[in-house]
Amino acid sequence: MQGLLPRLVAALEAAEVPYMLTGSYASSLHSIPRATKDLDIVVFPNREQLTRFLTSLSPDEYYTDLEDALECLKWRRQFNVVDYATGWKIDFIIPPFDEFNVEEFSRRQTIDVDGVRLSVITPEDIVLAKLLWAKAGESMRQIEDAATVVRIQADSLNVAYIESWVRRLDLGPQWDLARKQSGRTSD
Repeated sequence: MQGLLPRLVAALEAAEVPYMLTGSYASSLHSIPRATKDLDIVVFPNREQLTRFLTSLSPDEYYTDLEDALECLKWRRQFNVVDYATGWKIDFIIPPFDEFNVEEFSRRQTIDVDGVRLSVITPEDIVLAKLLWAKAGESMRQIEDAATVVRIQADSLNVAYIESWVRRLDLGPQWDLARKQSGRTSD
């Protein structure tokens, strides 16, 4: 992971692809690290940026499929890149231009991780993303990840922001479970 992430970030930045690290790796950055064998990266590229990015990745080092990625850009879905050396799968998520995705992306933070500057989802937005994934797939692992971020971030978390989106995205049951598991139900 240590060599992979800096290489990907450099390639994304060289191609001028706006990006944000999300998923389990990002939630680990805001809470407690846990094992994962993939990376989730939200991207908002245009066609030229996406083409520059994917063609910059050596076919000897990465599995890529430019046609599939361009189709995913058209339909606002996710595509994958696989790093042959590590076996890691990188999910590049191209979200729809809805109000939550645009706001979540605009709030991303730049942080330093092992000497690498990364654009990363905020703690509040990773909680919301995990709740959305839990709702879509009824996954308790997503609830546990959200609860861990809530517990570790504690008083620095903007709960009013989270609860505003919980109402708008109809995530009440998932939020209640995450808060209960975090032990922070009285905030």
